[in-house]
Amino acid sequence: MTPAGLPGVLLHVAVVRPVFVWGQPGIGKSSLVKEFAAALGLDCVTLIGTQLAPEDLIGVPELRDGRSRFAPPESIARDEPYCLFLDELNSASPEVQKAFYSLILDRRIGSYELPAGSIVIGAGNRSSDNALARPMASALLNRLIHVHLRASADDWLLWAAGAGLHEWVTDYLTQRPDHLWSKPPKTEEPFSTPRSWHMLSDALLSFGQDIDEDLLRVLTAGTLTPSHASAFCAYVKTVRHRYGLDAIVRGDASWPRDPTDRDLLYFFAEAFRARLVKDLPASREHASPSVRRFSVRAKGLLVELAEISLECAQLVIAADESGMPALPAWFLVEVTRDLPRLVAARA
Repeated sequence: MTPAGLPGVLLHVAVVRPVFVWGQPGIGKSSLVKEFAAALGLDCVTLIGTQLAPEDLIGVPELRDGRSRFAPPESIARDEPYCLFLDELNSASPEVQKAFYSLILDRRIGSYELPAGSIVIGAGNRSSDNALARPMASALLNRLIHVHLRASADDWLLWAAGAGLHEWVTDYLTQRPDHLWSKPPKTEEPFSTPRSWHMLSDALLSFGQDIDEDLLRVLTAGTLTPSHASAFCAYVKTVRHRYGLDAIVRGDASWPRDPTDRDLLYFFAEAFRARLVKDLPASREHASPSVRRFSVRAKGLLVELAEISLECAQLVIAADESGMPALPAWFLVEVTRDLPRLVAARA
């Protein structure tokens, strides 16, 4: 499910059973849980699995009336209901995971029981995202209701509009929502997530609109997937030149031809491809007259683009990562018929 749907699920499920939220790194799991707790008027106590030892949960023994008992930590042993957030739970050691069993299932540690109205929510990354994650024991897995989150550009942009993020970031991701998140690389390098775009926005707001191109490249390289960083820098260049894809499609501007603007040309080619994917219907019969006119204009633009860079023109009609056609079959057939040089070169 998308992040926008999570609060509604938690409202009905977390109040009766503990919930575990799975999701990609940087998708905003922690923020969503804290915002949910605040909406209920509950304090949110966060325990980070990777920073805990079993005694941090069970507590230490104390003597009372000649008998020993474990005294849970003050952060947990509260009198008023609260939200207990177990972040990175599946990254904790097996011993720490075991220490959570009774707290999650029975809402109890030793003789201490969570106050009525308290909720327990866990969260963690997936091992498939190259994140630090340990296998969750079946006994723990079966004590939780599991919810899987996926990144949603629509959700994030709606949130960003009210959060004061930098306009370059929100405008860029409006045009390229597929760049909001990318799969974590196997090497130690930055990659794009909602969190990293937020960090870039904060840095841009700190520097202001006059940030120079070299520094912009440093910031983007330090926060985003390399290809996204390059495309974002090219986008900023279009903003500063008051010149964009819409102007090219209308015929008010042409594809950039200067060799120094090659990054800009690649950005426009990718943006043009995204526009075609979005605007062209799967069936030609469902295309309105305006869409058909646009498809004719698109073929003309492909001819012009191929004259400047055959590679960029091929990028527009290339298959997706799985090898499947990204553009509608009817449009590709027309491209094959009308632009044989482009298709032959791609083959």
